Amino acid sequence: MKSIFEFLVVILFFVTYELTKNIILATEVAIGAGLIQAGWCLYRYRRLQTMQWVSLLLVIVFGGATILLKNPHFIMWKPSVLFWIMATGLFFSQLLNKNILKSTIGKEITLPDTMWRKLTYAWVVFLLVLGGLNLIVAYNFTEEQWVNYKLFGSPVLLFLFAIGQSFYINVFQRKDQL
Repeated sequence: MKSIFEFLVVILFFVTYELTKNIILATEVAIGAGLIQAGWCLYRYRRLQTMQWVSLLLVIVFGGATILLKNPHFIMWKPSVLFWIMATGLFFSQLLNKNILKSTIGKEITLPDTMWRKLTYAWVVFLLVLGGLNLIVAYNFTEEQWVNYKLFGSPVLLFLFAIGQSFYINVFQRKDQL
């Protein structure tokens, strides 16, 4: 339920766009929904996670630029910047010997540090590519196609990559057990 709630801003953006074909209005809805969502999370959980703060800040900054300048490309940059911030965070945490993946899911999965490093670098490369792919769609396809990609394309690619990582971990754990 919580993950659906976190995806609500994107869904409201998409629904508003589909009903109006107006990316400026959809952006206004996304900013408002993001602020309401953040307020509710602060009320309910007494805090926002780091990525929630980053995402909210990006939607306000890039969405605000979209609204003020009437230029949809600003909001189209938001997913790319978010992916690149995530990749940068993973990369630098690894350089500082603080593997975010291991600290997040390491309680459920036991892997050697070399494997955690490989998984982290795979995520870094994937997120960098995903950010670039978002801009390719934004600048080479129609606005409507970008909106559809934002709702369906990126999440599906993230899901498929996570599934691929799961298979990779599973194969590694089987080899380790032999």
